[in-house]
Amino acid sequence: MKYKVGIVGCGSITKFRHAPEYKANPYIKEIVFYDRNIERAEALAEEFGGSVAETFEELIEDPSIDMISDCSSNENHSYFTSKALAHGKHVLCEKPIALTIEEAEQMIAAQKKSKKKLMIDHNQRFTPAHQKAREIIQQEELGKVLSFKTSFGHKGPEYWGVNKSNSTWFFKKERSKLGVLGDLGIHKIDLIHYLLDDQIEQVSAFHGALHKKDENGDPIEVSDNVVSNLRTRKGVLGNAAFSWTYYGEEDNSTIIYCERGIIKIYHDTEYQIVITTMDEQEVNYKLETIQTNDNQTNTGVIDAFVESVHHDQTPLVTGEDALLALKVSLALQEAAETHRVITI
Repeated sequence: MKYKVGIVGCGSITKFRHAPEYKANPYIKEIVFYDRNIERAEALAEEFGGSVAETFEELIEDPSIDMISDCSSNENHSYFTSKALAHGKHVLCEKPIALTIEEAEQMIAAQKKSKKKLMIDHNQRFTPAHQKAREIIQQEELGKVLSFKTSFGHKGPEYWGVNKSNSTWFFKKERSKLGVLGDLGIHKIDLIHYLLDDQIEQVSAFHGALHKKDENGDPIEVSDNVVSNLRTRKGVLGNAAFSWTYYGEEDNSTIIYCERGIIKIYHDTEYQIVITTMDEQEVNYKLETIQTNDNQTNTGVIDAFVESVHHDQTPLVTGEDALLALKVSLALQEAAETHRVITI
């Protein structure tokens, strides 16, 4: 069986990730593109051999379309995804799932009512290094996890977005709301939940618009940097930094400190995992090259989503998983704004 997929939003995430990965998937027979800027949709349809829907309604009312990728900007996820689910489509939605807890809960309710799949694109779960690290942690090869630190930063969305300018919607509070937290931080929050099979329940944070300017030369309305302290339900302590001002190379590293050693993930240029044991033994894993903005490789997200539909399986990242990551992100923002420790 082959499927027809519709994509909502024709920005960089569609051009570099969703469209090419659907094109390469053997179960996908056709892609239909929709964007409010129809020229963007037409350009991608030509590039990937697809077709164009002139309206969102045309897309979701097409009975031949089985699934939808919601690649719209953050403030539209709740609307587009809920509507698509209500019209009987399976949905892969970009992160964050929504901008408020209420919107996310509405999306989850729409999924349950439709009985269709809803997967959220927290793509860090899909890298071979993170999956191997989770296996090592679960098997307690180095004992129990005690603490961690994680970082995710690059030079900013204005270098990645479709219009390559400081007018990017990522810098607008009414559209992105969470700034770097909603773009990069939420990925690492979900990753910690996944790696540790645990949940972050207490946070404190500092944030600021340290360097980014909008198209008028004014400081942006959202944070370009966040540093935070985290505590999980199991009592694991950690810190995390998220940034749009890493103007050299990207940093996507995580270090897990266990009772009998340390797991370093994406910390070494040659090996994706480096383990150092208490007795100073070193074990290296060379698994793959992590995707960056400048090095686009297959994320595995589209394949996993299609597989979940094809085999009627629960997606690796559910709406409930994404809601937990959103709650932590909102708590971090509240903690930074109020200078308080927030319990989730």
